[in-house]
Amino acid sequence: MLYLVATPIGNLGDITLRALEVLRSVDLVASEDTRKTGILLRHYEIHKPQKSYHAFNEKKIVPWLIEYLLEGKSIAVVSSAGTPGISDPGFSIIRAAVEQDIPVTAIPGPSAVVLALTLSGLPAHSFTYKGFPPRKTGARRRFIGEDVDSAHTQVFYESPHRILAFLEDALSVLGDRQAAVTNDLTKKFETIYRGRLSELLEILNKESPRGEYTIVIEGLRG
Repeated sequence: MLYLVATPIGNLGDITLRALEVLRSVDLVASEDTRKTGILLRHYEIHKPQKSYHAFNEKKIVPWLIEYLLEGKSIAVVSSAGTPGISDPGFSIIRAAVEQDIPVTAIPGPSAVVLALTLSGLPAHSFTYKGFPPRKTGARRRFIGEDVDSAHTQVFYESPHRILAFLEDALSVLGDRQAAVTNDLTKKFETIYRGRLSELLEILNKESPRGEYTIVIEGLRG
């Protein structure tokens, strides 16, 4: 069995009882970041071997993991935080497992996308998850503009090094829409800023960006 196990995005107390049960029962934990997963496992006194599985070794490690599963073993896939497959490794091994008729299941839990969306104060009944935008300005603006006429709320991830550039481009492409910028969700210094893109840009310009951000932007109003 291949298990996709959602893990805390910050607060270690957000792990589910079922996730702990699965982590204790599997033969191997395939981790995006073995150091971070090690902290989680030690916190809950779980002693399981880990295998590094991330975006840079997927092509090499997925065949090995599939062979391991075909031997009758079980694997828990764990991203550095949140739900595997959502802007984190997961898709490749899921597809490979399905092709080999290996049972796959998911253990639900934390996701920055859903948490930011619900906290944003913006419509959450329909949304488009966009993930990380391209790094270069031109490509990023085209990426943002793909949904310029969509009525759906949009959710993006962005790094601390590009958050200001992203907000500037979003303002330029989408106009001064209502939005929310979230950071350190579930942690001690959880931050949620709500307002128009121009207002959020002004706020972030006065701070020293840190950690990954989740940005929620309202869709086009009819």
